Amino acid sequence: MDTQNNDIENYGEYDEDENMRVVSTKYQDDDGSAELSLRPKTLREYIGQDKVKENLRVFIEAAKERSESLDHVLLYGPPGLGKTTLAAIIANEMGVAVRTTSGPAIERQGDLAAILSGLSDGDVLFIDEIHRLSRVVEEVLYAAMEDYVFDIVIGKGPSARSIRIDLPKFTLVGATTRAGQLSSPLRDRFGIVQRLDMYEKEQLVVIVKRSASILGMEIDESGASEIASRSRGTPRVANRILKRVRDFAQVRASGVIDSEVADKALTMLEIDKLGLDSTDRRMLEAIIKFFDGGPVGLDTLAATINEESITLEDAVEPFLMQIGFLNRTPRGRCATRGAYEHLKMEYRANLSGQISLVDEEE
Repeated sequence: MDTQNNDIENYGEYDEDENMRVVSTKYQDDDGSAELSLRPKTLREYIGQDKVKENLRVFIEAAKERSESLDHVLLYGPPGLGKTTLAAIIANEMGVAVRTTSGPAIERQGDLAAILSGLSDGDVLFIDEIHRLSRVVEEVLYAAMEDYVFDIVIGKGPSARSIRIDLPKFTLVGATTRAGQLSSPLRDRFGIVQRLDMYEKEQLVVIVKRSASILGMEIDESGASEIASRSRGTPRVANRILKRVRDFAQVRASGVIDSEVADKALTMLEIDKLGLDSTDRRMLEAIIKFFDGGPVGLDTLAATINEESITLEDAVEPFLMQIGFLNRTPRGRCATRGAYEHLKMEYRANLSGQISLVDEEE
C-alpha cells in the first residue's frame, strides 16, 4: 500500500507549555517516529475499542465483497486514543493509499481541489480536526462527498465561470475531538460514525507491554501496570511515559522496568498515582486555597495560576472532570470532595455555605 503519512495532530490550539507536559494527550513533535513505529497496522493488532473495531471489520468486509469504496467515516473522541491510527488501518485493510491532512491546513477551495484531484479510486482521505474546516471549504466538500464532483469557480465578475471536476470514489475519514462543533450538513454526510472511548487500565497494560517489546525494553507486569494506571486512559500518554521511564531505568537502575523503577521515575516527573501532574494539582489547589473550593470563572482561574484559559479548558479540565475532581457549573469551576481527599485536604461548610479549607496538619 502506498501511504502518505504526515502527522498533523500537532495542529493544536494549546500554548507552548502544554507541549512540555508528559501527560498531554496532544501530539508533540518529539513523539515523532517512535509513535509511528508503535502504531498497529491492522485491526487485529489494534488494542481496545472493541465495538468500533467490530463495526469497522463488518463494514470493510462488506465493501470489499461488493468491490466498492468504504462509506465515509467520522471518528470522534478525546485526543490520543488512536483516530489517526484507525484511519491508516482502514486504508490498509481496504488495500488502498491514504492521504493525510488537517482542517486548518485546508485554507482555500483550491487547496481541497488539489488534494481531491490527486486521489485514486477507493483511496482514503484523512482530515484531522475536521471541525476546523472553514465554511467555504466545507460547502464545496458536500458535493465531493455525496456526488464525487468538485465545482470550482474560475475568474471574477461577469467573466467568472464554473468548472465541474469529476472525482474518483474515495473514502473520507474525518476525526474530531469536538463532534458538537461539526455542522449538521457535514455530519449527515458520514455514513459511519464511531466514538472512541477512554481505555481501561487492563488494555493499557497490554499496549505498554507491546510497545516495550517493539522498543526492545525489559518490563514486567508490575511495571506495565504502574505506567498504565498513571496514563489517563490514553495510549499516547502511556507510550510517552514508557519512553521517559526507560531513560530512568537505563541511567538509575538495571535497565529493567518494574513497579519500583516506574514509581521512582514517575515521581521524578511529578506524575502521581492517578496520573495528575503539577498543572492539574495547581489548578485544583488554586480553586481550594484561593476561592474556597469554587465556583470560580475560567479566566480568573487561568490568571491565578498563569496558564492559558484554552489550555485549562481543553487539556486539563476534561480529565479532572472524568475522574470526578472538578465540576463545571454555570457560575464557574468547583473542586469536589474527591479533589480535597486526593490533595490531603479536608473541607467543611462555613457560615455562608461555601467550602472552606482546613489542612490536615491543623
